Amino acid sequence: MNASKTILVIGTYDTKDPELNYVADCIRKLGGNVISMDVSVLGDPAHPTEISKHDVAAAVGKTIDDAVSTGDENHAMQIMAAGASVLCAKLHAQGQIHGMIVLGGTMGTDLALDCARALPIGVPKYVVSTIAFSPLIAPHRLSADIQMILWAGGLFGLNDICKATLSQAAGAVYGSALAVEAPDPDRPVIGMMSFGSSALKYMVHLRQPLIDRGFSVAVFHGTGMGGMAMESLAEQGYFAAVLELAVAEIGNLMVGSVVNAGANRMTAACRLGTPMIAAPAFGDMIDFATWQPVPERFRDRPYYAHNRLIASASLSGEERRELAREVARRLNQSKGPVHFVLPTKGVHAWDVEGMPAHDPDALADMVDEYRKVMIDPIELSVLECHINDLAFSEKVLEVIDRWIADGTIKMTR
Repeated sequence: MNASKTILVIGTYDTKDPELNYVADCIRKLGGNVISMDVSVLGDPAHPTEISKHDVAAAVGKTIDDAVSTGDENHAMQIMAAGASVLCAKLHAQGQIHGMIVLGGTMGTDLALDCARALPIGVPKYVVSTIAFSPLIAPHRLSADIQMILWAGGLFGLNDICKATLSQAAGAVYGSALAVEAPDPDRPVIGMMSFGSSALKYMVHLRQPLIDRGFSVAVFHGTGMGGMAMESLAEQGYFAAVLELAVAEIGNLMVGSVVNAGANRMTAACRLGTPMIAAPAFGDMIDFATWQPVPERFRDRPYYAHNRLIASASLSGEERRELAREVARRLNQSKGPVHFVLPTKGVHAWDVEGMPAHDPDALADMVDEYRKVMIDPIELSVLECHINDLAFSEKVLEVIDRWIADGTIKMTR
């Protein structure tokens, strides 16, 4: 392994100088190099950084005086976040950095999320934060492969607990820079939304045939964070095609479940015109945390506890119709081709006869509504099968083969 990787260390050096320098020293002890970036506004570091706060502001045509004159710390730090993001992308494009680590509380984390999104997948991006994993962090702010570390005892000053966290973080980012296997920039990627194979079989049916056709296949877990990651990459134009075959995150968003990927879910590929095949897997249930009380409105519904983290309750027929209309509304905004594949006999393993979510009448309502709303320019295929039947996956492959043949799906990146 090449032991001369350079890590960009970012933070407010006016308030966290000892902590940031401690991380930098840990990286150097491991054999790495460091470029330091100060994103302070009011104060100055004890010693100059390679990239000053003035450089950061200038990257977006501003000065520190401009930031200060806003009279608002939020607006001031947004200037610094914009400048830091520009510089992150520039430094990586020039080959000057191989990874990034940011330290912060709420202010530093807010900035760090923008910096992480400025770097492509495969570039180590670590955020050591006092609010890591917090519900304060909106899903759409997260980059697809961001790494977050909870900064215990890190609000102010170095201490033994803080050092234990920071030294591990330094090792993590530097080790990642040494070990990362970057994606093949020339191989077309298909992004697929699914749930586990015990509930949905199409990812098993589709993955190898898609690989045989020359694609790299990335399957995302539709439990909020998976949708966030898929949406983040779709926004970058990363996919040759998107298989939006499970829509639970949209339904969860509509009824207020925390198991969602944000309001922008299923919009990035539409904006970019990425070819898309969609289907209604899990478009009949709402997910919520098993360890919390069942929401009152769902207490009389069929209930399935998948594990100690996530549980699901059935949607009514009218709620399924409403979800179908919302999915159609989002897909209709697409600038590219959309093909919707509608299986009429079920949309996951739990809705077959004898299982807790079996509700033929509500399923009929859902199918009826999708038939009504999936109209031109969306292409609709209705299949008299269950989504887990091989016939469903064969139809998806048929559409993909047609799009490859006519050039809709590009086989080069």
